[in-house]
Amino acid sequence: QVQLVESGGGLVQAGGSLRLSCTASGRTFSSYAMGWFRQVAGREREFVAAINWRGDSTSYADSVKGRFTISRDNAKNTVYLQMNSLKPEDTAVYYCASHGRSYYSGSYYSSKAAYNYWGQGTQVTVSS
Repeated sequence: QVQLVESGGGLVQAGGSLRLSCTASGRTFSSYAMGWFRQVAGREREFVAAINWRGDSTSYADSVKGRFTISRDNAKNTVYLQMNSLKPEDTAVYYCASHGRSYYSGSYYSSKAAYNYWGQGTQVTVSS
């Protein structure tokens, strides 16, 4: 059984930083790309960032480029999202997700449909 557990969310002032973590179990973590998505109540879940299985290629939503950094530590089965220069519009529940295809080397990372396992989410609130 695959489990993804996020942590690190919280309340921060605008301009501040947070680091989210997501630890995986139940599958060979290093074989799968990982993604971060976020969702505001009443809106669609949207793509934030993704990292390939090797950890040498990343992609970001335009809204977070230059502020957020995704990384992974395959020895710890953990993916991170470092969030700097946070804005109130970054307020959301953040979810990590594991890609559906092992050793995937294409460019299909930003769609929710590409991922088949999801964490329970962690709340990030940025005050103005």
